[in-house]
Amino acid sequence: MTTAPAYRQPGTVLVDHRFAVPLDHARPDGEQIELYAREVVAASRAADRERLPWLLYLEGGPGFGARRFIGRQAWLGRALRDFRVLLLDQRGTGLSTPANRQTLPLRGGPREQADYLGHFRADSIVKDCELIRRRLTGGTPWTVLGQSFGGFCATHYLSTAPEGLAAVLITGGLPSLDAHADDVYRAAFPRIERKNAAYYARYPQDVERVRRVTEHLVTERTTLTSGYVLTPAAFQSLGILLGGGDGAHQLHYLLEDAFVRTATGPALSDAFQEGVHAALSYAAHPLYAVLHEAIYAQDARPTDWSADRVRAEFPRFSAEKALTGDGPVLFTGESVHPWHFETDPALRRLRETADLLAARTDWTPLYDPAALAANEVPVAAAVYHDDMYVDTTHSLATARAVRGLRTWVTDEYEHDGVRAGGERVLDRLLALVGGEL
Repeated sequence: MTTAPAYRQPGTVLVDHRFAVPLDHARPDGEQIELYAREVVAASRAADRERLPWLLYLEGGPGFGARRFIGRQAWLGRALRDFRVLLLDQRGTGLSTPANRQTLPLRGGPREQADYLGHFRADSIVKDCELIRRRLTGGTPWTVLGQSFGGFCATHYLSTAPEGLAAVLITGGLPSLDAHADDVYRAAFPRIERKNAAYYARYPQDVERVRRVTEHLVTERTTLTSGYVLTPAAFQSLGILLGGGDGAHQLHYLLEDAFVRTATGPALSDAFQEGVHAALSYAAHPLYAVLHEAIYAQDARPTDWSADRVRAEFPRFSAEKALTGDGPVLFTGESVHPWHFETDPALRRLRETADLLAARTDWTPLYDPAALAANEVPVAAAVYHDDMYVDTTHSLATARAVRGLRTWVTDEYEHDGVRAGGERVLDRLLALVGGEL
């Protein structure tokens, strides 16, 4: 472990840590990779930081580094009242040893890359956390806050290493313990359709705007200035925005200036193209695409591009069919398809690697129902009613399966409640695990 000198932001003191961990925890003396984590302490408590308990934050994803806060933003201000916080860049993300189109060829061909990425799921992440915990705390358990996929990791943590946990807080991230990816997406598409209905009810003028953009993309191959190929299906995937609290508004404003008049007729505006690229590109988080369905794999059944297969069961999401009638073109949501690896320049080199992961049949279970049924760690989870990203029914079934888990089910927030709700969401969960509510 290496630790850099402390530095400051408004109201906080930060320390950068780097850790060497095994790529494969079954071979602790084998290849090592590096993990980065940022420690944050309230400036007013810096003098007694060594006496503060730890809170580990696990970001959503997969494939996202820990959020880069400035000062005491969002939930961090509440956490810093009681904890020193560790913001971990999970393996392959942020400042940890990177895994992307530029670095993965160093592993070899697609087969070697797929084998390497097989070590980047929740099981390896939790083993990383346990190594880090012992190095930082001397063995003292810590509190874990898991957002979305971070909650999946926290649930695995409860299954396999509860001795490392003082408490667990989960926001929008209680996974099904046994659902195959097909089950996840069959539950997802009806929720996504409901989000579309709510979006168009709020912004009925966007029905025609979306149809117009879709018609343009059907008739004209469109390559953005970034090199991203904007197909109708790719355009529909902007619906991923609808899972956030202000996502419908973001999507509406993006569509406002979709077209501009040119000397040769209407064209998609540069501003629109730039906004679309920012929303759709996987350049900053390629593992989200490459490993997305693998986070649901737990047995010999391959994921086999589950979202793409299941989407065919919901013909209302066909843009071409929508254009033959007078109904709205439906946006899709959090799903990854083979065509993403053709449209997105950041993913094209990784198509064969992704295919191999989709075909893999030796995945191991991520959750232990017996261990969870005997759980003794205080756990609280915010479950967002009709969460577009994580199925509420699946989450509540898991909540019932984890002994002592307390839920806060709310429709006040969408999937990003821990960010949008800031201190209030974390305060509620801390009160639940502390027995104050």
